[in-house]
Amino acid sequence: MQFPTRTSPYTARLYRVNQTMGWVLLALLPGIGAMWFYFGWGVVINIALASATVLACEAWVMHLRKRPVGPVLGDLSALVTAVLLAISVPPLLPWWMTVLGSAFAILLVKQVYGGLGYNAFNPAMAGYVFLLISYPVEMTAWIPPSVIQENPLTLLDTLRIIFFGTLPAGLSWDAITMATPQDLVRSELELKQTFSEIQQGPLWGGLGGRGWEWVGLWFLLGGLLLLYKRVIRWYIPLSMLGSLFLLATLFHLIDPDLYPSGTFHLFTGATILGAFFIATDPVTACTTKRGQLLFGASIGMLIYVIRTWGGYPDAVAFAVLLLNMAAPTIDHYTQPRVFGHQRKGEL
Repeated sequence: MQFPTRTSPYTARLYRVNQTMGWVLLALLPGIGAMWFYFGWGVVINIALASATVLACEAWVMHLRKRPVGPVLGDLSALVTAVLLAISVPPLLPWWMTVLGSAFAILLVKQVYGGLGYNAFNPAMAGYVFLLISYPVEMTAWIPPSVIQENPLTLLDTLRIIFFGTLPAGLSWDAITMATPQDLVRSELELKQTFSEIQQGPLWGGLGGRGWEWVGLWFLLGGLLLLYKRVIRWYIPLSMLGSLFLLATLFHLIDPDLYPSGTFHLFTGATILGAFFIATDPVTACTTKRGQLLFGASIGMLIYVIRTWGGYPDAVAFAVLLLNMAAPTIDHYTQPRVFGHQRKGEL
């Protein structure tokens, strides 16, 4: 039998790298649109800054390595990293922090290891954690959706804030930035408020934080598109969301005044984004079916543990990076048995 290629694999790939990354970028658009609606022009500006930075860094590294630039930029993987990082940071983050985090993600997390396919950690999440640890105050100051609805910041206003730190007349930093709903829950619970009392505040919607719940729902729509197009498989998203929801629901049933509900954990913060667009990274995630189930479930459990008893309220990035380190070991112990081979101890 004649095969079109001389070496395996002989089956055709469903998507090439640039097609896969293109579908990911397309699936991110509904969530990005929701973020722009609720959090303003800073989301778009951050995406532009991060995209320009990663493309410049990739081109520079390819020039140093004396390799063609076009194919590397054309696979769109750097743009996916840029967009994921840009929508994870606060919309009014100073421009140089977005540039610094994007350069760190490409130069030190991706290209130092050899480029696409060789990086051990998710570049976008590594860049996010680098910024969060280095600049915790700036990285936890988000715009409440009420600000955009009541005192909308124009594109020019947002550019002045991001590039020069200049606020519009009559506004102060305390008026346009505040902690995320998860930060607020943590601080209010420490002040002996109950979760039901905290939910009476202006930051809350029906499922989670106001605005955040709709962002999560639109990212969910994009994630379902990726599943439909078979860009990703269901093992990691379902196991991650399922373990987080079950664990949160269990503790909420034990003490509803102290532990937020499962829907709060799913639709506040980066949970949905992480489940469909970050944890499913084909390079840094597990590859076996059983391994992906264990990988996703472990991320969900770690998210809950860090959010509830750790020092960082969102925890998606930390959980993903920790499981990135464990992925090779999980794959090693979850390899399916090769046909015709027997397991040790079998007759």
